[in-house]
Amino acid sequence: MFFLLKRLFYPSSRFFCVSLHRIKKLASYAQDKPDTLFCIVHEPLTRYFYVVIIMSFRKTISWFLFPLTVWYAVGVCFRNLLFALGIKSQTAPPVTTIGVGNLCTGGSGKTPHVEYLLRLLSGSYETALLSRGYRRKTSGFVLDDGCHSPSRLGDEPSMLALKFPNVTVAVCEKRVEGVHQLLKRDPAPQLIVLDDVFQHRYLKPTVNILLTEYGNPYFKDHILPFGNLREFRSARRRADIVIVTKSPSNINPIDRHNFINSLKLRPHQKVFFSQILYCNPVPLMGTNQLSLNTIDEALVVTGIAHPEPMFEYVSSCCSAVHIRYADHHRFTLNDLKHIRKSFERLKGNRKLILTTEKDAVRFRELANSDLMAGLPVYVLPIQVSIQPSLEFDFDQTIQSIVSKNVSFLDRMHKTKFNL
Repeated sequence: MFFLLKRLFYPSSRFFCVSLHRIKKLASYAQDKPDTLFCIVHEPLTRYFYVVIIMSFRKTISWFLFPLTVWYAVGVCFRNLLFALGIKSQTAPPVTTIGVGNLCTGGSGKTPHVEYLLRLLSGSYETALLSRGYRRKTSGFVLDDGCHSPSRLGDEPSMLALKFPNVTVAVCEKRVEGVHQLLKRDPAPQLIVLDDVFQHRYLKPTVNILLTEYGNPYFKDHILPFGNLREFRSARRRADIVIVTKSPSNINPIDRHNFINSLKLRPHQKVFFSQILYCNPVPLMGTNQLSLNTIDEALVVTGIAHPEPMFEYVSSCCSAVHIRYADHHRFTLNDLKHIRKSFERLKGNRKLILTTEKDAVRFRELANSDLMAGLPVYVLPIQVSIQPSLEFDFDQTIQSIVSKNVSFLDRMHKTKFNL
């Protein structure tokens, strides 16, 4: 059966990149929930072949969309040409800015790296965070009012506003306008961290950081809709720093060297490797930490792009069941009913519900619901660890750039004021 499906949907074996092991792994994540692509069927064997068909159709559909890929590529080239010729202008604002972005459509770990920068720098400088505010219900420039509402700000800005009360958090589709609005505040920020800004070329950051995932690097991907890249791989040249995210902690020197060569960077571009570290779970509405090793069974509930690493980590600590929703999914009362029933079916005596920090901001909106009463909902925090390269340390590199630029701008402002 599998051989026939392979021959039917993959006419060229060169592009057959989904192995039997990978398909089994994907099938294990499928849950009986209609909100997700895999969660339509219930029997394990039927679900297994359903995933085979879905993955096969994905590549077939990509080939049918190849003409659209050509037109999209032409549009990207034309847009970049307009910036190169100066017809579309870039603005370098009079404030130190750090841009964090990627080439792919998502899942490279922007939010934890933005959090890393805020933790590193917000204690030394008057810092602001500016994001687009994806999936928010507002529009235009919106400043956090202290309520940290995901409806006003979006999931990631709301989460970061809650974690960093000393940071000014704002969202705006037009980043140039957002920066100007932030500079009108008193006191004005000395540093602005820009989330997901790599393709927003109207604004030129002081430091441009490009993220690429170790397991899915840009040099193995293609432009939309055939692949998952927003623009061509050559856009990597705009980056000052490239961080390879979600990388193994034990990369041998040869693999590291080969990977860096595959990135095809210029001599001035610095490369760092980062890992995701999982911390002890904390209650949704509390601070007391809990060790996963003391838990018999966990119900993992996620609404993020790539929850597989988290589920693998939880499964290594205890027995786990996964309910997977689409990225940025808004939890409803029906979802809570399904989650509660699934939790009650768990067999262990010591059991809990585990979710991500991004999903937690949406769970808190339903915290007063009767369906949440008595449910032990915990949040699994994550942190980023960035390995130093052979020549540079990431923290020292960023701190040096920011310190010099902030000092220079301060002198410029004082000179202008004296004049």
